[in-house]
Amino acid sequence: MIRKPQKGDRWTREEMIVVFNLYLRLPYGQMDHRNKDVKALANLIGRTDNSIAMRLNNFASCDPILKARGIKALGDHNKICQPYWDEFFNNQEELIFESERILSEYENLTLEEKFSQELKDIPDNLQGRNKLREVETRVNQSFFRNVVLGNYDGKCALTGIDIKQLLVASHIVPWAENEHERLNPENGICLSSLYDKAFDCGLIAFENDGKVLFSKELEYNYEKIYYIKYFLPIQSSYLSVPQKYKPNPLFLEWHREHIFKK
Repeated sequence: MIRKPQKGDRWTREEMIVVFNLYLRLPYGQMDHRNKDVKALANLIGRTDNSIAMRLNNFASCDPILKARGIKALGDHNKICQPYWDEFFNNQEELIFESERILSEYENLTLEEKFSQELKDIPDNLQGRNKLREVETRVNQSFFRNVVLGNYDGKCALTGIDIKQLLVASHIVPWAENEHERLNPENGICLSSLYDKAFDCGLIAFENDGKVLFSKELEYNYEKIYYIKYFLPIQSSYLSVPQKYKPNPLFLEWHREHIFKK
């Protein structure tokens, strides 16, 4: 169990990492001391609501996306946060897994207990390093899903469907294709299951501005009922604007070049 801080204690690495975990999951406009998630984390690690909110805004000042919008840190506190930001973008998978492990310790849970649903079907014969690697992958995929769904306010970016069980955090560049960008929020779009599958197999793609593109293979079915019912309504529509992380144009271009069935 991690010891909770006393008043005046310096921030530990564990505390900084779990606040960064929350930063990635929260839209910028919700990084306020009144936010329920901010309050929950403050209570969990023994810090004040205001101190968590301040750290979140310090992390925002390290974010290139928000820097472009003129977001600045309070004083020079971003210097404290910048190393963690750099560590994340140099080694996303390890830092996110570490943050989830630390959070589970604060919650007095094992990773297996906290992620029981995600880990329940790991084969029994998987042991040692192979099992740890599989656990890390599934925990990180769960984190990525939470970030992407939160980024689109829990709604399909094409249809507005908000039933969580029907939503998928679609990778633009697939998980297996680019290890460095697997957990990058700019590499994810929230789509309902049908459109996720269509995107994954190249039947649809998106322009850099979010406009939907149909493959010829899909358009050949224009007279069929399912096309009229499920695809015609999204033809030439645009992805909804996400809360914080827009799809990276380079990733969208990669998808159009390597997966889209032109």
